[in-house]
Amino acid sequence: MSSSPHALAETPTAGWRARLRAAGLQPGLTVSPALYARIAFLALVMLTLIVMTGAAVRLTGSGLGCPDWPKCYGRAYPPLETHALIEFGNRAITGLVGLAAVAAALLAWRRRPYRRDLALLGALLPLGVMGQAVLGGFTVRGNLDYGFVMAHFALSMLILVAAATLAWRARHEPETLPVGDDRRAVWAARALLPVGALTVFAGTAATAAGPHAGGKPGQHINRLDVRGHGTLDWVIHQHGVVASVLGAGAVGLWLWLRRRPERRPLRRAVGALCGLLVLQGAVGGLQYATHLPAEIVWVHVALAALTWLALVLTAAAAGRLPRAGGGVDGFASPGGHASA
Repeated sequence: MSSSPHALAETPTAGWRARLRAAGLQPGLTVSPALYARIAFLALVMLTLIVMTGAAVRLTGSGLGCPDWPKCYGRAYPPLETHALIEFGNRAITGLVGLAAVAAALLAWRRRPYRRDLALLGALLPLGVMGQAVLGGFTVRGNLDYGFVMAHFALSMLILVAAATLAWRARHEPETLPVGDDRRAVWAARALLPVGALTVFAGTAATAAGPHAGGKPGQHINRLDVRGHGTLDWVIHQHGVVASVLGAGAVGLWLWLRRRPERRPLRRAVGALCGLLVLQGAVGGLQYATHLPAEIVWVHVALAALTWLALVLTAAAAGRLPRAGGGVDGFASPGGHASA
């Protein structure tokens, strides 16, 4: 007895294929642009989350909860001790973050149409996570020396640049990526990034000189010490000066953009950045006035990561610079289209 085409269309295999297409997976395990944009955003969320859990490890004094690496007290699992569980839990979350980064990297090659810029950016994520794992091992074996800890956080911020750029570009096809029609606005938005990087660096220096070095009471941790007992106050004040410059620049740019209605998307991005900076300043003042309680310091670090992302996305919203001879700055070519 022969089967009609209608009956064949309702077989389990055809049903699964229809579900995969609805989810964004095409025949041959290729990925639609919409699905890949969600994968890139998930990787960004996970990479931001690990910054916050890493800060929690340090601020709970659990940085040496597992004194060796990659094992914990020589075993593949931690003992039932609070600091060990916190540190080992952060390592486990790093594994999940690594899976998200690998997915963003590999599926960039399976996205259709293929784009070279997404593949290059995606490849940076697992490389960054691997670098973080190695640097984390050196940090533990170096007994949380402030240089290793500061480098660990700095690398996290660099990875977030790649992840945020990937998520941003994955949401736009090459022809829809914004192009700045005003070079001054583009350069002003980009100029906030190095000031923001310096602010973050000064913040990590303040933490390195402060009471939350990451170890348990009684553990000796090498803290930043450039001015003796006055190091912490000096670094905090330098951090405040640079942060004030960043805030003034962001507010000035927002006020200037109010007179340019055609730059509304950029103005919204700068407005969000200004809001985060105001909140960050308030939390920073509160933690200083209350003598740096760990809970408020954690909020300050979490807001720092979000503010850094806002800076990167503000630069992206400003668009690419138009070239004098045609075309735009940025990636020279988004890559050719490939068929499944």
